[in-house]
Amino acid sequence: MSDNFNTGVVNHWCPGCGGFGSLQALKDTLKKLQIKSENLAIVYGIGCSGNMNTQIKAYIYHTLHGRTIPTAIGIKLANPKLTVIAIGGDGDMLGEGLGHLPHAARYNHNITAIILNNQVYGLTTGQSSPTTPRGAKTITDPEGVIAEPLEPVAISLASGASHVSRSFSGDSLHLSKTLESAIAHPGFSLVEILQPCVSYNKINTFIWFRQRIKPITQTPKNIATAITLSAWTDNTIHIGEFIKQQRPVFLGKLVKTDSTNSYASLLLNFSRPV
Repeated sequence: MSDNFNTGVVNHWCPGCGGFGSLQALKDTLKKLQIKSENLAIVYGIGCSGNMNTQIKAYIYHTLHGRTIPTAIGIKLANPKLTVIAIGGDGDMLGEGLGHLPHAARYNHNITAIILNNQVYGLTTGQSSPTTPRGAKTITDPEGVIAEPLEPVAISLASGASHVSRSFSGDSLHLSKTLESAIAHPGFSLVEILQPCVSYNKINTFIWFRQRIKPITQTPKNIATAITLSAWTDNTIHIGEFIKQQRPVFLGKLVKTDSTNSYASLLLNFSRPV
């Protein structure tokens, strides 16, 4: 294996999908951080995001729906030397998988969670997702969604995540810089990527986002300010870092970078009879 992350496998996303920008930005970031493919593990969820599993040469695990984060945590505990990334859609990580996000954040597990938010279930032809805007009409809500959308940035901030950010797949430079900071951060990082679905979401398009996106000029110093900035308004959606703090990493005093002292081996030692 090498640091050439290209696999040569044909990508089957829809032409114009926002995923192409996210994929290229992630590859560029991994190369910039000089992460070797043999030291990288990526866990993918079910959905259009999961189709990325054939696009990056690394250790890949295509897991069950909603189980990206706990699987990534398990891999990191078993081999702390690996850089571990969990990638899922808004339906995967904020629907069935929502229960895992706040606990990964509050325990500060040393992984990066990336949510590709297209605000619909794209792979299954455009059903309402946990982030679909209220009032939007979809095949499952033909009269309009009545529930308020979930905001992963606000949820992560309120759960105590040490690094939380948001970017846009249509801005490769900003996205690559955002991913670089998140992946290099020691502790739990959440990156929400605003990623238009050109086939099934005709409202939140590339043009729609570009008319509303506003970069954060300075990382907020406290959670209250960060949560306020994270909220979407009719005219403004902030992108950038909402919080970046240094906190003790889960099991940081026990887990060593030496593979012989991994969490898995610690558990094995604990289970042996005295």
